[in-house]
Amino acid sequence: MTGLFGDWVNLGLKWAHFIAGIAWIGSSFYFIWLDRALSAPPKPRSGVEGEVWMVHSGGFYQTEKRRPGPGEMPPVLHWFKWEALFTWITGIALLVLVYYLSDAYLLDPAVSGIGRGTATALGIGLLVVGWIVYDLLWRSSLAEAGRGGVATAISLALLTAVTFASCRLLSGRAAYMHVGALLGTVMVANVWLRILPAQQAMIDATKGGRPADFALGERAKRRSVHNSYMTFPLLFIMLSSHYPATYTSPQNWLVLLLLFVVGALVRHLMIGRWPAARWAFAPAMAALGGAMFFSTPKRAAAPLTAASAVPTFAAVRGIVLQRCLPCHSQFPTDRTFGVAPAGVAFDTPDAIARLAERIRVRAVETQTMPLANKTGMTPDERALLARWIAAGAPLR
Repeated sequence: MTGLFGDWVNLGLKWAHFIAGIAWIGSSFYFIWLDRALSAPPKPRSGVEGEVWMVHSGGFYQTEKRRPGPGEMPPVLHWFKWEALFTWITGIALLVLVYYLSDAYLLDPAVSGIGRGTATALGIGLLVVGWIVYDLLWRSSLAEAGRGGVATAISLALLTAVTFASCRLLSGRAAYMHVGALLGTVMVANVWLRILPAQQAMIDATKGGRPADFALGERAKRRSVHNSYMTFPLLFIMLSSHYPATYTSPQNWLVLLLLFVVGALVRHLMIGRWPAARWAFAPAMAALGGAMFFSTPKRAAAPLTAASAVPTFAAVRGIVLQRCLPCHSQFPTDRTFGVAPAGVAFDTPDAIARLAERIRVRAVETQTMPLANKTGMTPDERALLARWIAAGAPLR
């Protein structure tokens, strides 16, 4: 879909995805915090494991965690499940719209030579196979009590392999989004295929007058904890398209993994028990420093020398018209990201000169533009832009 209608579909999906994600993540983090904040009631009450008092919006709330006995099911029970499903549906719809139904950004010829059909099959297969492998691993004997560390180590090794392979087959931006889609798929499948059925089994037993097997709830809770550790890394991926230095780095796979570490450790700091959780602060800062280092461009603009003539503005404008203007214009020919993405348009000579510094950073130093080098800007063209900017970006 192109044109104004396509822009609105894209915006609508992103907006819905963002709203559903807030609702899902907020409720998930609230219940994890609630479990940590519960304390035994001053006067023991049958079936009450813990309680917490809260104040919000001018009111006081008392929340209890209970283990109802047979036949004690309340008439109204609230579920938290639709937020997860709507987040996933809108996210997958965006993946299809931006990467599978568009000619842009799925592949980068400088990264690999695979075709669009192969890349699309790999992307879809990653989501299906990734969930199956993860689920089988965490239902196996390797995930039994006392051996969870083995399953965790295997999971992290597999995530590392998937991240590396994705970044070596797809464009950096597409690789990040597909790894994020994998995490999102695992999270929503955990909710709908493992957590909710366990809860339903306990409800059915209680309604039927039988003691509920609360071990089902404990196993389901482990999946919920997994989801909480994946949340911050997934949120970074949702934002990553605005920070191309991360996914265009030659070490983009390592940058992503380091930011995964940062996100997971920050999660631990936020909802882990304090002060025991404070150990996570130092490695989180170290991982963040590593991500910043590996995403910092190592290339420098070509210096202006006596032997290198200052290019004419006509030559500069020719490059901009061919390589940049298809997107960055008030009348773009490539409407994948709408009119003048980020408010940048090169329609006039004055605009090109005024944005010369931005061109230097994005097209010359970091080489993050054009995105995935879709329009094929050459090294010689980047060097020409560098010489023109170094000479003061003259309009002659």
